[in-house]
Amino acid sequence: MTVLANPQLWAGTLSLAVPLAFPAIGGTFSERTGVVNIAMEGIMLVGAFFAVACSHWTGNPWLGLLAAMVAGGLVSWMFAWAAIRIAADQVVLGMAINFFGAGITAFLLNTIFGYNGTPTSTPALPMVTFPALANVPVLGWFFHQQSVLVYLMLLLVIVSHWFLFHTRLGLRMRAVGENPLAADTLGLNVWRLRYTGVIIGGVLSAIGGAYLSIGILNSFDVNMTDGRGYIALAAMIFGKWTPFGSFGAALLFGFASSLGNVLQGSNVPTDLIAMLPYALTILALAGLVGRSTAPAADGIPYLPNR
Repeated sequence: MTVLANPQLWAGTLSLAVPLAFPAIGGTFSERTGVVNIAMEGIMLVGAFFAVACSHWTGNPWLGLLAAMVAGGLVSWMFAWAAIRIAADQVVLGMAINFFGAGITAFLLNTIFGYNGTPTSTPALPMVTFPALANVPVLGWFFHQQSVLVYLMLLLVIVSHWFLFHTRLGLRMRAVGENPLAADTLGLNVWRLRYTGVIIGGVLSAIGGAYLSIGILNSFDVNMTDGRGYIALAAMIFGKWTPFGSFGAALLFGFASSLGNVLQGSNVPTDLIAMLPYALTILALAGLVGRSTAPAADGIPYLPNR
């Protein structure tokens, strides 16, 4: 029980949920429009690299974050073009993007920064503590010295829910993910809405990667996402393709990871604790934590001329 009273456990839970919540919510946008997106791992890597590279070159981490968003948007646009325009297999395409992200970032890292890697002096995004939150009993444990992206994530969860479920554009995006033919009959541009969902997903995934490189670690390493894109995919499914559900699942995975960190040096085998997020991923993807129903047209290409 003393572990549960450790403020570092809860601060780490919220912090470690960030690189999962951003891509999970991004994937929700993509799959709500009917495009299966398992490319989050590769797009996170691309975002992480360009964030740290641009932050180093310009001396401004905000420009690094912007570069990550642009790079993530471009990669996701390529993904969207192949998945929507030429109806390529979306699962195979997503895996290809993941391999591409891992390969191109490793190549650029070695070519540009060499053996020593990215400089440790690279500017990072600011850490923020709001006294109004930090002084609240128990709740304040979550908000001590957190990256500014933590607060952006909390805002994103609320805005994404409102956008998807309470705006006309959100309703249209969900409509093309459920029945694209009916949506097309009503005059909606199915392809354009699907492009929008996939690109939003790519931008958010890239922010998740940027959080790792200029939010908490201040560096880039080969395959530094360490499978978080796949865990985010599980969080999206576990959260039943909703922003609040995805965020809740990301918190659960974050708690499992943070618990492993806090228990280091104790009698509990840390390898066993470190395995928890991946075990939860298997359970989520196997549907053993509750039945999840994907959007009806998820993964089904829409070709209006056929």
